[in-house]
Amino acid sequence: MSKICFPADFLWGTATSAYQVEGAASEDGRGESIWDRFSHTPGKTFNGDTGDIACDHYHRYKRDVGIMNDLGLKAYRFSISWPRIFPNGKGAVNQKGVDFYNRLVDELLSKGIEPMVTLYHWDLPQALQDGGGWDNRDTIGCFADYGYRMFNILGDRVKLWTTHNEILSSAFLGNATGEYAPGFADIALAVRVSHHMLVSHATTVNAFRQSDCRKGKIGIVQYSSDIYPATSSPEDAETARLVDGICNRWFWDPVMKGSYPQDILDFFERNYRLRAIRPGDETLFKENPVDFLGVNYYTRFIVKKSSDPHKMGYDTVVPEGSDVTDIGWEIYPRGLYNVLMRIHKDYKSPLVYVTENGAAYDDPPASGKIIRDGKRIDYLKRHLAEIRKAMDGGANVKGYFLWSLMDNFEWSHGFSQRFGIVHVDFKTLARSFRQSSLWYRDIIAENGFNI
Repeated sequence: MSKICFPADFLWGTATSAYQVEGAASEDGRGESIWDRFSHTPGKTFNGDTGDIACDHYHRYKRDVGIMNDLGLKAYRFSISWPRIFPNGKGAVNQKGVDFYNRLVDELLSKGIEPMVTLYHWDLPQALQDGGGWDNRDTIGCFADYGYRMFNILGDRVKLWTTHNEILSSAFLGNATGEYAPGFADIALAVRVSHHMLVSHATTVNAFRQSDCRKGKIGIVQYSSDIYPATSSPEDAETARLVDGICNRWFWDPVMKGSYPQDILDFFERNYRLRAIRPGDETLFKENPVDFLGVNYYTRFIVKKSSDPHKMGYDTVVPEGSDVTDIGWEIYPRGLYNVLMRIHKDYKSPLVYVTENGAAYDDPPASGKIIRDGKRIDYLKRHLAEIRKAMDGGANVKGYFLWSLMDNFEWSHGFSQRFGIVHVDFKTLARSFRQSSLWYRDIIAENGFNI
């Protein structure tokens, strides 16, 4: 038996997002978000589930921070609900919303837990969506103004910030496939939205540099995947190159290099008449570099060419007999190593946090006992080993945020998928430790684990 060890300053954390855990959807002046509207639309989520109550973290945050403290967490990544601060997306600040996040940050710091704050985890104020949402460039300014206000409110205590969580998911699942809010199925719209969101990121980084939050760091969280062709055919190889460009380079390159990959820019302009880019947009990318990159990794993509015009030319494939989690995602830890090493090599070894990584398994509680979830522990152990391997290879990884602290509202899957190391009974909202939470506690305490 040998031990995998991490640096003394490695930041061990967990992650959640506002709409998935907070609840209190119509309390204390919070406005409607696109996910409130979407989840209340029949047929959009599993079992008609909504985030109206979710985990009730809004009312139970002190107990939840107590759980974090019991587990020895060094950091907690959470998002701010934009409509809780600006119910209409702009205008007057809702002070009760500000008060909640002030209380949450203070409670975390009182337990020695460092907050990492994400400004946007998909809950656009519905009032802005009614005006065109991310397809309207005015939303860019609204987002930067919201960010600037939060930097000045929390920046004396919060040192780690991210602008967006997974623009890929928000733009394309929300606007190209209709699986997520706001629920459109228009690829050209999704491409425009992705560009506007990337411009809003750069604009908000600029606002961060102008704010009172001078000692903090700011980055962006990107969905990252390892892409493979389904067969050895030239056609599938070209498809894999295209999918990598759409899913990875289209989002990495503007942030890390200051410009779009020309081949994907040409592809979007040729196929979807991309007309969203204006003079000066790429200058914004170049002039507003990030301090770090957040990497979310769950699985690899195996792709083959598709003739379906609604799928941008590809289908994904899960190999027969693959080990998968309950959500159907193939378990492929090596892909995380590959992603981290590629970022290290292609983008001059930026500072990286693994901001999401975890597994969905429904392990029901046993009466009076810790909930055993050995498959989740195995998943986490194998991925952490790949992170350590990437660090040995030069990747500049500074921390790991396990998804998720607790079971929550899993978007269109409702409450059917459980990613938490803490079990939540959604009838009583009682929290229970899973074995993985105690295993993670020991990893943090020992700064490593045996293999």
